[in-house]
Amino acid sequence: MSLLTNAMHHSLDDGYAQAAARRGAEGRSGLPRSTRAKLGLAGGLLLAGLVVTVGAAQARSAAPELAKEREELVERIDQGSDRADALQKSVDGLRSDVETKQRRALEKHGGDTSYEAALLSGAVPVKGPGVKLVVDDAKDAKSEGGGPRESGGFADTGRVRDRDLQRVVNGLWESGAEAVSVNGQRLTSLSAIRAAGDAILVDNKPLVPPYTLLAVGPGQELSTDFQDSADGQYLHVLQENYGVRTSISTQDALRLPAAPSLTVRTAQPVKTGEGSTS
Repeated sequence: MSLLTNAMHHSLDDGYAQAAARRGAEGRSGLPRSTRAKLGLAGGLLLAGLVVTVGAAQARSAAPELAKEREELVERIDQGSDRADALQKSVDGLRSDVETKQRRALEKHGGDTSYEAALLSGAVPVKGPGVKLVVDDAKDAKSEGGGPRESGGFADTGRVRDRDLQRVVNGLWESGAEAVSVNGQRLTSLSAIRAAGDAILVDNKPLVPPYTLLAVGPGQELSTDFQDSADGQYLHVLQENYGVRTSISTQDALRLPAAPSLTVRTAQPVKTGEGSTS
């Protein structure tokens, strides 16, 4: 009976009783660790949500201002483009007026001879029949040993050089061309065709292949005379030996613009006097 009585009054083991006492002490000093961790996580999420909410509110408040600045910038660009277009139209109109007045002055004071000189010098635009000559690099330009085209230190013999264009242009003049342009650049007696690295410059303006040469003159006759000339044969050699691509065709109507910023320099005699040297 004493054993049954002891089991009834002491049903919990002593070790369990001590563990329960420790848990009770922790509960009195604060919340359990698992609960504190949950509360900390909840607080962190609440803080993150607050930050996101504040950022979104600030973005919404700044969006109208940014949209307004963008609209103002677009408006300024449009206004600048309109002014540039208007100025370009004004320039075109003034250039046309100058050409008309220049032509009238030449006809009044010098007759046809002075106007012909103006055409040949590139001071006025010209239109009429002629030829179109296209010169381009070889498709697969590659280095080849030997040959006169390497005399200037160039190994890629399939590329068109400045000296090639010089010979072609001179050949067109010699064959009877009255006006010549290269890629829209009108040539004059003061024009220069030079090289700057791999680029070809015409009056200091860089050009890229293919090079389209327009020459105003007696159409078929100009084409035949050029192809039979030494410079035309030189171009044919470039095509046959180095793969330089060329094509020439007669044109019924060509229009070449006037040379921009044409400045003619002349020398004037100076009278010698006392204290001066001749």
